[in-house]
Amino acid sequence: MSGAPPNPIPFSAQPIPFWEFLESGNVPEEYLATEYVAQQFVERLVHYILSVPSKSYSMPQLSKILEQMDPRQQVAFFKKLKETSPHSLKEFAPLYYGFMAEFHPLLFT
Repeated sequence: MSGAPPNPIPFSAQPIPFWEFLESGNVPEEYLATEYVAQQFVERLVHYILSVPSKSYSMPQLSKILEQMDPRQQVAFFKKLKETSPHSLKEFAPLYYGFMAEFHPLLFT
């Protein structure tokens, strides 16, 4: 029995330094490696951007984060944003239309 024990804290309970990702423009591969973890990341990102002051990040910073995601996760981000806070879509309209223009057929699946 050698080796380190598995991380006792499940991913869903681990802190994610979103402010660092927004600053650097990079999301470590481990947050997007599997579909489950990427889904959790997207859900938590939505809650993060809705709970911090809008001046804490810029749309170009958020765009860089979204560009690193799988297209399905990008669509999931905007769907979750709409479900969680429909009125906030006005703030994210330029970003939304910029990303969704490519994935128009996916919006109706």
